[in-house]
This record gives sequence, C-alpha cells and structure tokens, in this order.
Amino acid sequence: MSTLSIFYAVLFYVATLLLVVGLARKILQYMRSPAPLKIPTTPAPTTSTGVAYRMAREVVLFESLFKSSKWTWIFGWMFHFGMLLVLVRHLRYFVSDVPGWLLAIQPFGKYAAIMMVAGLGGLWARRFLVDRVRYISTPSDHLMLALLLGIGVSGAMMTFVSHTDIITLKIFVLGLLRLSPQPLPESLVLMAHLAMVATLMIIFPISKLLHAPGVFFSPTRNQADNPRERRHLADWAAKLEK
Repeated sequence: MSTLSIFYAVLFYVATLLLVVGLARKILQYMRSPAPLKIPTTPAPTTSTGVAYRMAREVVLFESLFKSSKWTWIFGWMFHFGMLLVLVRHLRYFVSDVPGWLLAIQPFGKYAAIMMVAGLGGLWARRFLVDRVRYISTPSDHLMLALLLGIGVSGAMMTFVSHTDIITLKIFVLGLLRLSPQPLPESLVLMAHLAMVATLMIIFPISKLLHAPGVFFSPTRNQADNPRERRHLADWAAKLEK
C-alpha cells in the first residue's frame, strides 16, 4: 500500500475522532448552558407538542428564514436539501450490500450535487451583493463557503467529468471501517475531494456550522410560551432555592 493511502487513512481516523469528540463536547456544553429566562420567539406554541412541531418546521422547511428572506431561503434550502441527498447517496460506500431503496435514489443524489453547488453559489454571492450581509461577513465565512463549494464541485467533477474507480474507493472506505486500510484510487480530483472533506470534519466542531445541532438547543425555539401557566426556573436557580 502506498504512502499516500496510509496518509489518507490516518487523516480520516484523526478527522473522525476530532469530529465525534468535538461535537460531543459542544452538545454537552449546550445541554449544560443555563436558560434563566423564558424567551421563545413569539408567536410561539404553548405546549410541548407544539414546540416539537415548530422545531420540525424550522429544521425541515427553514420557516424563520422563509419569513426573513425569500432569496436566502431558496438558496439555503437548495444547498441543504441537495447536500442531504448527496450524503444519503454516499451511504453506498459504507455498506457491502446496497439495499434497493439506496439504489433507487442514486440518480437523484447524482444531480443533487448540482443543486447543492447552485445553492452555495447563491449564498456566497449574497455575501458580496447584499450590503448589510457584506458588512458582517468575515474571512472565515468566505473560507467556509469556499471549502463547501470545493467539496461540491470536486464531487460533481468525479461524477460528470473525471470518473473515479468507485469499486476501489468503496474497498478503501470499507477497509477504514474494518480497521484494515486498503489502497486508495490514484485520482487527483478524488484526493482533493477527500482532503477537503477531512478538513471540514476537523473544523466543524469549532465553526459556525454548529448551527446544525445548535438549533435544537436554542431557547427561542425549544421553549413553550407558557410563563403564566408554569414558572420557568433554570437548574442552577433551583439549586439555590433548596
């Protein structure tokens, strides 16, 4: 096995470790952060069922973004939905026997890469064309979008331009899962794609992309609007009362 294959195997083991540990630490931090005030964004549901329904609309449909900016909602939904289909399509590399439903969505996932890239292009253009967004944009915002766009473009290139030996690639991925690294296909586009994916995994726990798990811990979204019916008392405040 080549030195390059060994390097990528080690890179993905390290990236996976940092991603899992980093996300776990952040989620624990979110769970332990006190919410001393009842601050749901109104109009808000008054029951737990209503909160769950509202959260589902937010996660699936981006409801608040739709109310805020229709263009941002269109590009954001294109990117996230396209990325979801692409990620599901990639599951074929992680299982020995590909189930029928996964085979059925392969054509949709294939063209979803174009949707993902188009959505990212619109979101990045927004940071240049909208004055108030350009003013608050930082270099890290642009670098993150460039990284995601690079992943999307390189992935689409392997599908539509420079085809990769997917059988050898699947053997490499399954080898990583079984702790038995195998040779990686020799493709510059693939190597660039994998390097950017590993980079994304490493920086994810310290980036703004943490809004993915963070939305579930936002008190403006996960609280019921029932301050009159039930007194809100943070855990740390309840300990002081005892």
